Amino acid sequence: MRLKNFAKALILTALTTPVFASSQDSDHSDSDHNEHTTSHQNDAVDTKEEIKSYIMHHLEDTYHFGIWDAAGISFPLPVILLDEGLHVFSSSNFADDHGHHDGIAESNGKYYKIDHAKIYRTDAEGTLTYDSHHHATNVKPFDFSITKNVMMIIITGLLMLLLFRSLGKSYAANGGISKGVGRFLEPIVLYVRDDIARPNIGEKKYKKYLPFLLTIFFFVWFLNIFGLTPLGVNVTGNIAVTFALALLVFLFTNFTGTKDYWMHLFNPLGNAMPWYGKAVLYIILIPIEILGIFIKPFSLMIRLYANMQAGHIVLMSLVGLIYIFGNMMGGSLSFLLAFAISLIEVLVALLQAYIFTMLAALYFGFAAEEHEHHDEAHAH
Repeated sequence: MRLKNFAKALILTALTTPVFASSQDSDHSDSDHNEHTTSHQNDAVDTKEEIKSYIMHHLEDTYHFGIWDAAGISFPLPVILLDEGLHVFSSSNFADDHGHHDGIAESNGKYYKIDHAKIYRTDAEGTLTYDSHHHATNVKPFDFSITKNVMMIIITGLLMLLLFRSLGKSYAANGGISKGVGRFLEPIVLYVRDDIARPNIGEKKYKKYLPFLLTIFFFVWFLNIFGLTPLGVNVTGNIAVTFALALLVFLFTNFTGTKDYWMHLFNPLGNAMPWYGKAVLYIILIPIEILGIFIKPFSLMIRLYANMQAGHIVLMSLVGLIYIFGNMMGGSLSFLLAFAISLIEVLVALLQAYIFTMLAALYFGFAAEEHEHHDEAHAH
């Protein structure tokens, strides 16, 4: 019922337009029409808040793993807080009498409450104070909890370990020939190696980066696919996760950068002209090059986050059309449209993993560049 109400609210808000009363109707009709219009507008205001609340609930991370939130089927996860000591307890402590996870949890004499997917210290009554932007000002402990997103990351990691261990064993047992699920994974591994790593990094150094590229490709791809399942786990639509992935690319790029890579950043024009001739240009070029070090991983973070976040919102809107039409024709058309977009999202899930891996390989190629002609030029 909750999903049904949300779907109706979502589409009503998207399709609601101002309704103007006709001056040609009778006074009684005008009164009824005005009352209906006022009621309709009030409903639109209410539904906007309901839509915002439901979408945020769907997209945000949670401290329980919901199998089917609409039916209340979920299981708790461990909460780990560092707040003047270590506090470890189950997220079920936050559940109230109605099963909602917005109650008060007590641990070692301290009380905690969840507000907008974050845990704050409170009192026995659950008091929270807010600033002018409606952000809680209570003390926020260091949170190391196993949330839904963290749980899904662990599951994905274990799944990858199982699959690729099986692939490795099949290689060892069959003289380099894959069997079973390895036959599906092997062409993808070879594609990442031969069409992404080698062309962008180079034959000499691609092997150094290949394990990371393979890991990041399958990790992002699997998480994107899990986000399209009924579990509704929005891991790659969480900017904290995409930030961590982009940070790894940033660290790998800059900590493995060669001398030529750093020389290009601080001496982009090389020795083609004397220093006094390019001093003015370097005032502009060097800050741009340094800024590019941070812009590249930032673009990786935003691209993956925005695409996966938008995909979830679009699919939720399309599913809502089925309930708002409430008839065979409208419901069928809505279902077909939602099904078509779902297929596109499956493609987008793979495409985003490919783009993230391709750009990471391109940045690694910049970091691994070497100019062998330098020594020759000095020799002459």
